[in-house]
Amino acid sequence: MPRMKLDAIGVTSGNLAETVRFYALLGFEFPEIEPDAKHLEAITDEGDVRLMIDDRDLMKSIMGTDPTPPSHSSFAIKCDSPAAVDEAVASIHGAGFPVIKEPWDAFWGQRYAIVADPDGYMVDLFAPI
Repeated sequence: MPRMKLDAIGVTSGNLAETVRFYALLGFEFPEIEPDAKHLEAITDEGDVRLMIDDRDLMKSIMGTDPTPPSHSSFAIKCDSPAAVDEAVASIHGAGFPVIKEPWDAFWGQRYAIVADPDGYMVDLFAPI
């Protein structure tokens, strides 16, 4: 079997600008949003995993059903330090986005927190202790 590599993570959005605002707080950069945009990708370096954001109506037209966020985190973002986890959560909270689980020192040796984007996708934030 050929070797496979994770290339992209995708989320759906009911408001692309608000979703971009959330992920920008976590350090992602995006090109300018065109007025009729239905798909966006964060700016990444060659070989990095891409973050894709698709309009909810576009995904419904493709899948035939309303997309719904998972009840468990679908991906995790590694931060530079335990303090960076705390700073990211404070930034998310200060911008009015939900904090699902405040930062804590997990038994597996990481500073961990869970936040939610505007559509309810949960994102884990972590750093080694």
